[in-house]
Amino acid sequence: MKVCATSGMSLIGTQLFSQPMIERSFTCRSVRAIRAVCVVLAMTLFLVVTTISPVIAQNAIAGSLDEPNVTPRKIFIMLFLMLGPMKILMPFVNLTRNAEPVLQRRLATRAVLYSLAALALAGLLGRNILENFEISIPVLALTGGLILFLVALRTVLEQSTPQARLKQDPKSPGTDLALSPLAFPIIVTPYGIAAVIVFATLAQDDVTAKLTVASIVLIILLLDWLAMLFADVILRWTGTALQIFTVVLGVTQIALGLQIITHSLSMIGVFAERGN
Repeated sequence: MKVCATSGMSLIGTQLFSQPMIERSFTCRSVRAIRAVCVVLAMTLFLVVTTISPVIAQNAIAGSLDEPNVTPRKIFIMLFLMLGPMKILMPFVNLTRNAEPVLQRRLATRAVLYSLAALALAGLLGRNILENFEISIPVLALTGGLILFLVALRTVLEQSTPQARLKQDPKSPGTDLALSPLAFPIIVTPYGIAAVIVFATLAQDDVTAKLTVASIVLIILLLDWLAMLFADVILRWTGTALQIFTVVLGVTQIALGLQIITHSLSMIGVFAERGN
């Protein structure tokens, strides 16, 4: 009787302990499935925005920025390299490795808001300064081409050198990381500010062109925010593919920067540009 009672008690105890474990396992699987769906949706949105939004912007202003051969599609590609999510994934993961998911989301949101405020302020102040010096449109386009060429060349060369990892505090990070180093200088780089100033000045007094430049900046910052939210999963699934894509994009932007430089020099009168 004692043996039966003992075995019965152990069986009941096993069932009691196993039921929470089953529920916990089911919850973990559900969370993983939800995360996978969110990552797929985020990457789909990333691809759609990257491929379609420049075309929409191109058709929206239909040539208001075309005089120096700097189209909205080229502006998107330039700013995507200078302000986009490629360079923020690894630093964000390193800095927030010991942070809770709630803190990670808070850091990502604040970093994007700080970046937006800084770019808006830089665009307004820089545009007024450049207009006071009465710098011509071809010279501004030449400046943008040089910035794109140098940044793209640096990006391609950095892929063959080991990158230094940011030091991380063994304790949980604080919200002060959203301002520095996340917003400055990881997202908002000096050359990114310079490019925004140039493109804001190229828009001149065309309201549609100004809105297009502002929309491009907002889209790229949205991609930065999504990249930070899913940085761990993105690096785990697309680490090598992301590096290859960065190199291909960098080479394309090097050629694009050279094209803008040569076209701007021809508009200045340095030489006559040949047709294709």
